[in-house]
Amino acid sequence: MTPENLHHLQSLLVSRTGFLLGADRAHLAAHRLGPVARREGYSGVDGLMDAVRAEAPAALAWSAMEAVLNPETWFRRDRKPFATFAREVLPAIARVRPEGRVRVWSAGCASGQEAYSLAMPALESEANVEVVATDLSQRALEKAKSGFYTQFEVQRGLSARQLLNWFDQSEDMWEVKPRLRSAVSFARANLLDEPPPGGRFDVIFCRYVLGDMAPERRARALDVLETALADDGCLFLGLDESVGERPDSFRPVPGRPGVFVKAPAALRRAA
Repeated sequence: MTPENLHHLQSLLVSRTGFLLGADRAHLAAHRLGPVARREGYSGVDGLMDAVRAEAPAALAWSAMEAVLNPETWFRRDRKPFATFAREVLPAIARVRPEGRVRVWSAGCASGQEAYSLAMPALESEANVEVVATDLSQRALEKAKSGFYTQFEVQRGLSARQLLNWFDQSEDMWEVKPRLRSAVSFARANLLDEPPPGGRFDVIFCRYVLGDMAPERRARALDVLETALADDGCLFLGLDESVGERPDSFRPVPGRPGVFVKAPAALRRAA
């Protein structure tokens, strides 16, 4: 990729998604853009990026950005946060909410594994839970909504019991069962914009998203998360991620890496 095209891609990503593409990831970006270039009929990555720089339709630019962002994800990633959600957070919040209703936002859900991983224990406990999952990538959301995963994808994070409970085999793929599929609503959304409608959330999972953002865009994303999260609600980030820019808004939970509780408004004003 030419320096001019790389610079343009970096500018697009920061301004529209907050993602900071370092020069050390240029080769990876070019690798991910290759299939987009072929699909769109360009001779190579530079041909694709030349078209994007020439103000091609916005859909082409978004296709390029989505390919670069393409995050790695799997069911119950890191496991412990999902156990904390299922055994501690979900029952505690359900006890104090009207009618036991708990709203959960999977922000940056990619191809859906995180959102379905949150819905499974909610359904098993018969809790009154609404799971809203959003992502920038239309292609990732299409896969999430389809509910089809490969053998490799379901083996990565799911036990045999969970697989048989929540999936049906369909030839060489595994399909999410209707009950689980209907427990999650998917929508395209940018974390730098407004939160999803419907009121504040009791739990937000936004794992391994903020760490790749430029500092000023990460601050904006934290603003959105703070607005969207109910007082005393829980924010789950990646195990090694922090809320350094919001120490008065989100308090870490001792012994639970990556888990934070939103401080009530009165405490934030006093800080």
